[in-house]
Amino acid sequence: MSGDAFVKNVLAEPSGMAGAGRDVEVDVTRLFPLTPKQFDGYSHRGIQESIAMSDSVRAKKYIIAGGSGFLGISLAHYLAERGAKVVILSRRAPKVSGPWSHGTWDGRTLGVWCDELNCADGLVNLAGRNVGCIKTPDNQDEILRSRVESVRVLGDALRSVASPPPVWVQMSTAHIYGDPPSAVCTEESPLGFGLAPFVGRAWEEAFHASLLPMQRAVVLRTGFVLGRNRGAGGGALDLLGNLARWGLGGRVGSGTQGMSWIHETDMNRLFERGLTDAAMSGMYIASGPEPIAQREFMRELRNAVGMPIGLPAFSWMVRVAARYLLRTDPDLALYGRYVISKRLDEEGFEFQLPRLREALGDLLGPGAA
Repeated sequence: MSGDAFVKNVLAEPSGMAGAGRDVEVDVTRLFPLTPKQFDGYSHRGIQESIAMSDSVRAKKYIIAGGSGFLGISLAHYLAERGAKVVILSRRAPKVSGPWSHGTWDGRTLGVWCDELNCADGLVNLAGRNVGCIKTPDNQDEILRSRVESVRVLGDALRSVASPPPVWVQMSTAHIYGDPPSAVCTEESPLGFGLAPFVGRAWEEAFHASLLPMQRAVVLRTGFVLGRNRGAGGGALDLLGNLARWGLGGRVGSGTQGMSWIHETDMNRLFERGLTDAAMSGMYIASGPEPIAQREFMRELRNAVGMPIGLPAFSWMVRVAARYLLRTDPDLALYGRYVISKRLDEEGFEFQLPRLREALGDLLGPGAA
């Protein structure tokens, strides 16, 4: 059944909404603003769940701590488009204006920003220094402290207000599993070894120590988020897309390293579900159901941008270029991991864009906004 047919069926059949199936006007694009292509293959139940979740955030107040970057701006737009009041807390106001308010927050000390938490319906914390840097001792220290200290001060702030939010959704990292060459990790897999797993464990431990006793907690161990640049950057896809357009989007190193990815729409739906679904609690892997080898990922990316060739990069080339030209960590490109969520599958979560070709086409293909 086509995506358009799905929409007609949902609006024609009773779904628990007042007036469903009768003379009622529904702005479908505000409930779940997807293209007809995105609807194709998405089940009737999945669309009904999207309607229910979108309705549940309307007129609610949500705080996004550390929300001035790519992912925070994406989530802020997503929630605001569904009628929520959004407050972004960050050191500096977002580079782009939008349907949110902003509170100044240094991620370390209490201040007037704490008042925003009072009577809020949910808190999402994304704060943490970008890992796309050379791992000097100072940068490693800041990567750790920016995550742990921001979580701790949020915990202190929650204890300072009369009516704190009942749910806290906390960002974490799928890199907590390390860089196994071929093993597919789930929520039940052992954690890895190295800087990223060490930081991930400390981050999550600080989070659990900062929670209020009766607060519902959701941890999202997040993979590579594919999304649009809305004025605050487009994440790693910006760089990879440009490399592909320049004919440099080929195999990196062995090309077998795993790339576990998720489209921003599905990432935002997971945040939304964490905020609104009382049955969602604990730790989840926030990554799509089809992780892929790096060489296959880049093949699909070249196809999306219309570049037929992609020159390979040997490991030594990556180490030189990453350090001296891009000023970033070469291991981010040379290593990876394959992760999937067993819990989301068991709980029946349906991804709207589970296949890489459709996800990249939506973001980079002809007509992409």
